[in-house]
Amino acid sequence: METIQVVLDKQLLQATDQAAKRSKINRSALVRVALREHLRRLELQAMDKRDREGYTRQPMGEKEFLWDAEAAWPEE
Repeated sequence: METIQVVLDKQLLQATDQAAKRSKINRSALVRVALREHLRRLELQAMDKRDREGYTRQPMGEKEFLWDAEAAWPEE
């Protein structure tokens, strides 16, 4: 692992320390978890944007909508 410096304002640092204590992990571990989660969300947003742009360029046809109805669970 690499060591880096991060500048946090006092309130954010206090909130970070409180969250780390509640989670029973150290500050560095909490920051790693939070950063991984943020990066995962950014990737999901990018994929969602890509998909929306793709459907805008090439909308689904009627036959594709029919498949949605056939694939749905039967009502009881």
